[in-house]
Amino acid sequence: MTQIPPAAYRYTSFILLFLTFIVIGLGAWTRLVDAGLGCPDWPGCYGFIGVPNTEEKIALAESRFPESPVEIEKGWPEMIHRYAAGLLGLCIFVFAAYSWKLHRQGYRVPVYLASFLAFWVVCQAVFGWWTVSMKLWPKIVTIHLLGGMLTLSCVFLLCLKQSACMNMKMNLSHWSGYPKSSLSLLKKGTYLALFLVVLQIALGGWLSSNYAALICPDFPQCHDSWWPKMDFVDGFNLLQPIGVNYLGGQLAAEARTAIHYMHRILALLIILLFIPLMMRLMLVAGNYILLKRAAFLALLVLLVQVTLGITNVLAQVPLSIAIAHNLVAACLLLSVLYILFLFSRYSIVVP
Repeated sequence: MTQIPPAAYRYTSFILLFLTFIVIGLGAWTRLVDAGLGCPDWPGCYGFIGVPNTEEKIALAESRFPESPVEIEKGWPEMIHRYAAGLLGLCIFVFAAYSWKLHRQGYRVPVYLASFLAFWVVCQAVFGWWTVSMKLWPKIVTIHLLGGMLTLSCVFLLCLKQSACMNMKMNLSHWSGYPKSSLSLLKKGTYLALFLVVLQIALGGWLSSNYAALICPDFPQCHDSWWPKMDFVDGFNLLQPIGVNYLGGQLAAEARTAIHYMHRILALLIILLFIPLMMRLMLVAGNYILLKRAAFLALLVLLVQVTLGITNVLAQVPLSIAIAHNLVAACLLLSVLYILFLFSRYSIVVP
């Protein structure tokens, strides 16, 4: 079987990665400007392909949806996000079809991963529809966010696999004589880091969908207390009723405080795990330069993310910082995935 796919195939996977980042950023922008219901229907906007912007179209739109007056400034963020997501979905389908074509020609391509990605983008479209039809139900909004991160992760793995195909003759690395059992522990620690990052992203989505970002205006305390009054039962109630308009949030202050404060606590746990784990990886990697760089990059991304999180609180969630916080969270996820990919890419050789 031919090992290396055509250059166009590899370049396409990186274009998909770029487009996925754009869609995630646009999704964050849509949420943060409260435009999640800027169009009350799906996939169009008030029955139109674009946002109605003339007196006639606006009158017709409001006759169709009398409970949802047209807000052009909120309709466009929603539709731009949909256009970008639609373009991404189309590109993923073309990529999957191209993968199968190359696979039948004998090229070494991740055809099953590409096929799963095509399936998953359909699921994402369904979640996007439910997000609107269920009026920003926090559970669906959070799942939709996680689905976007899963899409990004799959596209990133496509890119990594293409890079691996280009470097199949690289020698296996030595690990400075470090015991295999200890290396296995570091690998498990990296899996734990991945779990905590995914959990933190989910918690961040839950915080955003319940509009809890502004509930604690101070840092590191919250309402001048190290343990403010919190309602964890309502804050983490996954059985919130469907059909209620969740734009602006429905939870009481104590419930939102519980969500916000748990997001901070989990961030602290991630910091306490990441710093010693990544420093240890850099120490024991030996001449495994890629792993050293990946661990350093993960620490750097974590530092940026923590800085953005604190800035969000102190500056009352400015739009640019909040969008960057979402995108850097995605980068943190990918940095951990990259380390795990490197673990799987090379055998552990003990001198």
